[in-house]
Formats: sequence, C-alpha cells, structure tokens
Amino acid sequence: MAKTRKSGTRFGDWLSDRILRGLIGLALALPYATRVRLMGWITARIIAPLAGYDARVRANLAHVMPDLPEAEVRRLVRQVPDNVGRTVIEIYSGQQFIDRIKDLPLKGAGVAALEQARADKRPAVLVSGHFGNFDVPRAALTGRGYPIGSLYNPMKNVFFNAHYEKAIATMGEPLFPRGRKGYGQMLRFLKGGGMIGIMVDQFMGHGAPLNFFGQPAPTALSAAELALKYDALLIPIYGVRQPDGLNFEIVVESPIPHSDAMTMTQALNDSLEAQTRKHMEQWFWVHRRWKPARQARMAEERSRAGRGE
Repeated sequence: MAKTRKSGTRFGDWLSDRILRGLIGLALALPYATRVRLMGWITARIIAPLAGYDARVRANLAHVMPDLPEAEVRRLVRQVPDNVGRTVIEIYSGQQFIDRIKDLPLKGAGVAALEQARADKRPAVLVSGHFGNFDVPRAALTGRGYPIGSLYNPMKNVFFNAHYEKAIATMGEPLFPRGRKGYGQMLRFLKGGGMIGIMVDQFMGHGAPLNFFGQPAPTALSAAELALKYDALLIPIYGVRQPDGLNFEIVVESPIPHSDAMTMTQALNDSLEAQTRKHMEQWFWVHRRWKPARQARMAEERSRAGRGE
C-alpha cells in the first residue's frame, strides 16, 4: 500500500499554503517593482530566520568556504533569501514578468550554437541551477518561439504545488514532472527536436560524487546522458539578476563538448560554480546541496558492504 502523510502534517502543509497564498495575493496587489522588493525583504527578514534558512546558509558556507569573512557571511545570510523571495513573486507575476524579459538579448559564447540548433531542429539540453531567476531563460526563449520544455520537481506540499505548477506553466510549456510518466514525455519531446531545461544543483543520493565548490556533491548525470544518447547540445544558461534587483541578463555559455557523462556533468558544476563566485548572493545557498553527514553514512555503508559485513 502507498504511504499516506499523517493528518497533522497535511494540516501543517495546508496552513503553510494558506499563509503563503495570502502573502502572494497581497504582494500581487502592489505595483510590480514594489512587490518584488517587498517579497525580497519579507523573505530575508522574516521568513528566512523563522524557517531556519539563515542557519542553512551559514552551514553551507562553512562547509565549502570556511575562511569566508564574517561580514561577507552576514551579507549573504540576508541577500540570498532576498533573491529567493524576489524569484518567487516574479514567477507568480506571470505576464507582467514575461513582458519585462521577453525581449532581453541573449549574450555569451553559446548564442550562435543555440540559434543554429533551433534552425536545424537539433535537440538541446539547456542546463541551469537555482541561481538568479532560473525561469528567465525559459520564459524569454519560449517568447521567441523556441521549443522549450522543462523537467521539474513537484513540491512536497501538495496544496502549494497545485498553484505553483500553474505559475511556472505561464513561463512556458510543456512541463515534465520528475517520475516515469514525465520522463517518458520529455524523451519524446527531445527526440522530436525539442529543447529541455534541467537544473542539476540538487543533492541526489545516488548521484555521481562530483565536486562543487571543492567538496563532494552527489550530482545527477541525466542531463549529460541525454545529450550523449540523442546527440543533443548541452548548453549552460543563466538568468543573472542585475544590480538594480529587478532586471536580468541572459547568459548562454558555449556547449559542453561531448565526452563521457561524468566529465560533462563536472563541467556543468564548474560552470555554475564560476557564475556563483561572480554573484554569490544569487545561488540558493538555502538548499541542502552537500549533506556531509548523510554522505559520511552512505560512505560507511558502502565500505561495510565491500567488506561483506
């Protein structure tokens, strides 16, 4: 039998969703620039401390950059969740947000390759991370007529996920939820010459032990494997928030050369790390990207299995 969530947990999810719905609804009633700045402030000053995001940002930074000056840590503790809050309300702003970014120029060494892939109807895997506003490239390319689909992780809170899916769908469709059905739909779309967007910066328990900021970070190889299997371009792409906090630059990097999935995925990690080092406040340091304690337990279990214990 499938496991069901405890009623208390479901009530907590429902209550959290109602609070978030109310906050988003109030913000959407404000002028665009005001709502974006306000949601950034609320997330940084109220939500992040209550949700434990401050501690998580500090823990991640201490794990990969232990010598980072305390003043810079304090800055990131505030500015990282500010960017998260801005990103959420931008996505929920729908057409208003799209109108601001749909005509942004594409910049970077990979623009010509991306445009040629579209002309040739060659499959492409566009890879980004939880950085800047990750939906900017997808929305902008969809608005230009690029055939962009996106693989995403449904939220664990089913109440929130119901309207979150609708919000991200406004940035472009089709959407493919992670899972057997969604993955099959995505493969058919890719084989037909489509382009798919994937983010590879979340902890994957059974992923490859690749490096990110100099520490082992289990990473899914699926983006590179798809590129190899379907002769698709593998292109890092980013929506970089500009200093005014409201506008963006779309950066398209050169395609990752085809070799093997491990090498190609490490190149993706290196690309995201380089972008993050230039804009430290724009990566979602609130994610549990490394989970060192869990990695240590998994390593011990593998060692015991190897010894036959």
